[in-house]
Amino acid sequence: MSGPDVLAASPAVGDGDARFPLAARLLRGPVRMALDRLFALRVEGLEHLPERGPYIVAANHHNYLDGVVLGVVLPRPVAFLVMPRVWRASPLHPLLHRHIGSIRLALDGRDAGSLREALRALEAGRVVAIFPEGPFSVRGRLEPGRPGVGLLALWAGVPVVPAAIRGTYEALASRRFYVPRRHPLVVRFGPPRRFARPRAGGRDARAAATRRIMGDIAAMLAPDPA
Repeated sequence: MSGPDVLAASPAVGDGDARFPLAARLLRGPVRMALDRLFALRVEGLEHLPERGPYIVAANHHNYLDGVVLGVVLPRPVAFLVMPRVWRASPLHPLLHRHIGSIRLALDGRDAGSLREALRALEAGRVVAIFPEGPFSVRGRLEPGRPGVGLLALWAGVPVVPAAIRGTYEALASRRFYVPRRHPLVVRFGPPRRFARPRAGGRDARAAATRRIMGDIAAMLAPDPA
């Protein structure tokens, strides 16, 4: 297997469906304004996002705010890989997720159907977002990545953009009714990588790709030097 390469965020072939679903069009502006005013949302590294073509965003995950933040700061519609309990968090959630193009993911990471659906979305030129830790991190720190992100990166062969989200854990820790407290939020995107599909040793290659992606996220979550 050839090693992963750090890519320049140059345009790629194809643009997918650049139209946001109706719900997203109605909510993006007001939600972004609320995040800016109430949570001092700061976004860094937007220059690392490919302007065109498919790519994967891999981010750390603490709670539902992570998806909200990514959904409003990414400049193109995104298909989120969603855990079952998030998919059915309320009677309205399945309808919402289908409307915005989310992809339901199995807990064990072996759902071939969801992998095929994610690959089809990428082949169509879309952006796919995945939280490699799987379920929410309940300790406020980065957990080990599940191998599904490495498998998707290897099979898709598209750029993988790491994203580090800060502040969402503190905003919702010990909060009743999931109403966040005011706390600064930061999203940082890093340089994308592309992973070549291995000719042999698939399990090892998948694990190595996952470690590299999680390492990129961890590096951006590290405290800034004084």
